Amino acid sequence: MSSVEEKLAKSLTAESVALIPYLPYLLQDLWELGSSPKDVVHLISKNIIISEKTKVLDLACGKGAVSINVAKKFGCKVKGIDIIPEFIEDAKKKAQEYNVEALCQFIVGDINQSVEIEKDYDIVIFGAVGEVLGNQKETLNKLAATIKKGGYVMIDDGYAKSEDNEIFITKEQWVEIIEKSGYRMIDELLVDESELSGVLDEQMTCLTKRSNELKERYPNQANLFDQYLKSQLAECDELENDILGVTMLLKKHD
Repeated sequence: MSSVEEKLAKSLTAESVALIPYLPYLLQDLWELGSSPKDVVHLISKNIIISEKTKVLDLACGKGAVSINVAKKFGCKVKGIDIIPEFIEDAKKKAQEYNVEALCQFIVGDINQSVEIEKDYDIVIFGAVGEVLGNQKETLNKLAATIKKGGYVMIDDGYAKSEDNEIFITKEQWVEIIEKSGYRMIDELLVDESELSGVLDEQMTCLTKRSNELKERYPNQANLFDQYLKSQLAECDELENDILGVTMLLKKHD
């Protein structure tokens, strides 16, 4: 079991790395994984002067929903990286469907290695939940190495509604880490909680359907899929009651 697999499993609220081969099937009905494309486009439109020469990096890009929407809206080049080959294949097909294949480059890769190689981007988007790149400070430091001087980082996370939360930190704690890491927060977009329940219900309906199909196909793995659904329901409960989802736009100090 590699640390990469462990981090991937945790980021997708999977209890075991044994679930990883089944993720493309379980998530086949969902295109938007991670950050909301609508929110990312809104924050860029509102705060950043962008042109065809703007370079964007989308780390843990999933099936490319953010990358493709950014390329379509702004006409800039976007590079998306994800460790799951099936997701990258889906992203390439979607790019063709949206007529942005010339603007989007999708590759399979471990983003822990990518942050050491990729350089000089104007905007870097990171929508993975959990400690895929380490804790909050470690993540911001690694992302800083990929952007140009004065570049932007967009990160999708959540604010704990209570200081008793053992997983997420409060907004005040986030702001302190951001400032100590050499950034300033330019803007933020909070999840619309009035729409959240419907979105989560729709996602759970899809996941439950696909999980049940896999249980019929692989009855000896039924417990694995049941545990996945259980963890997904627990995450939904957290999102509705304990956490305020947020997409943050940060700028590295010049």
